[in-house]
Amino acid sequence: MYKAPVICPVCGNKLHIEKLKCSNCNSKIEGEFELNEFATLSNENIDFLRLYLLNRGNLSKVSEILGISYPTALNKFNKLLKDLGYIQKETFEEPNEQPQNTELEKKKIIEMLANGAISSKEAIEKLKKLKGE
Repeated sequence: MYKAPVICPVCGNKLHIEKLKCSNCNSKIEGEFELNEFATLSNENIDFLRLYLLNRGNLSKVSEILGISYPTALNKFNKLLKDLGYIQKETFEEPNEQPQNTELEKKKIIEMLANGAISSKEAIEKLKKLKGE
């Protein structure tokens, strides 16, 4: 099956569904049915959401699987939330603000430690590096 288009190719307005059909008994239901927000997601966002759900919301694990940094995974997640209409902007931090980036890195290190990806010694070393020691 093909993914249902959500935008009219002629005028650019949002499409709605008018007919549903059962593939088993051929029953048809007609009316106006609205697509939910998940139907409007790009394939990339759907794949990211699936991976996020399969990993029980663990962005550290998602970033590890995708081979991207935790902040990049967080930005992809924020873009997903924006595309769903749940937030207004894609990122919560300003790219030039060092303190928030440091906080993100600390959280990433703590999550990695909690998930067993690094030892406590490695976590301490990484935290010291962040502090500049």
